[in-house]
Amino acid sequence: MSEAAGLSPLVVALMGPTAAGKTELAVELVARLPCEIVSVDSALIYRGMDIGTAKPGPEILRRAPHRLLDICDPSETYSAARFCVDAERAIAEILAQGRIPLLVGGTGLYFRALEQGLSRLPGADGAVRARLEAEAKAQGWAVLHRRLAAVDPAAARRIHPRDPQRIQRALEVYELTGRPLSELLGTQPRRPLPYRLLKLAYAPTDRAALHQRIERRFLDMLARGFEAEVRTLWARGDLTPELPSMRCVGYRQMLKYLFAEYTFEEMLQCGIIATRQLAKRQLTWLRSERKVHWVLDQDNPLERILHLIRDEGLRGEP
Repeated sequence: MSEAAGLSPLVVALMGPTAAGKTELAVELVARLPCEIVSVDSALIYRGMDIGTAKPGPEILRRAPHRLLDICDPSETYSAARFCVDAERAIAEILAQGRIPLLVGGTGLYFRALEQGLSRLPGADGAVRARLEAEAKAQGWAVLHRRLAAVDPAAARRIHPRDPQRIQRALEVYELTGRPLSELLGTQPRRPLPYRLLKLAYAPTDRAALHQRIERRFLDMLARGFEAEVRTLWARGDLTPELPSMRCVGYRQMLKYLFAEYTFEEMLQCGIIATRQLAKRQLTWLRSERKVHWVLDQDNPLERILHLIRDEGLRGEP
């Protein structure tokens, strides 16, 4: 079927855990189909954070340009709402060129917000956020998580006690509106993505193999100058450990090493463990998603994806 049959344009989402090989697969798809990649990654948005985020290098970007890379300074806070605006603009531009938007990444919140739409919530309040951060610094985020559980038990069950960004946002919304975030999310209208979305989950069949890939990649980052990258960022003087950019996996651990809170070996091991935990959370989120086509690394994934796209009614030879 095609748009002539009354269907909306096709958008392809290639999701999966970190270090699974999504970028390599996406580049192969670009070589076979008229696709253009839109990054769905909350770390790749930051300029100057290249090594520790495994950002695609110049050679890959020449073959397969990515949108929504390097769109923020590390001192900025970027939201799911802002991502939706940026991503929808990119998708519309790609479709207008007669090409297929290929959403690639592992940030589940961004994928879900784009697909389902976001409730209209109050914007960020700098004074409230600063106070909550000061309280967390003095008492710990676990205390603020317990406070959240008292006013919004549903949100507290959904938000991990070690997820400061989401704890802060839920408490901020409650303070600004007097209503729990979970209640607002359930009652306000959303505007879903106005396109057909083919959701593909690319995942390894062997969890141990993924863990090995994560370790090799972290070691490669260190060999390519990850420590120097973080030192350069910190030398700017305008960044803090609480910023979302500096809380990215790897950067958080490297900062602790630079502050002499970790030895080099502790930084290495904690960085690898944190990345494995991120991959586990991403896989858990993917398993909760509906209408997802799973593509396993042993299934000739490129041909499997091409077949799925053909089944969605893509015209022309892949």
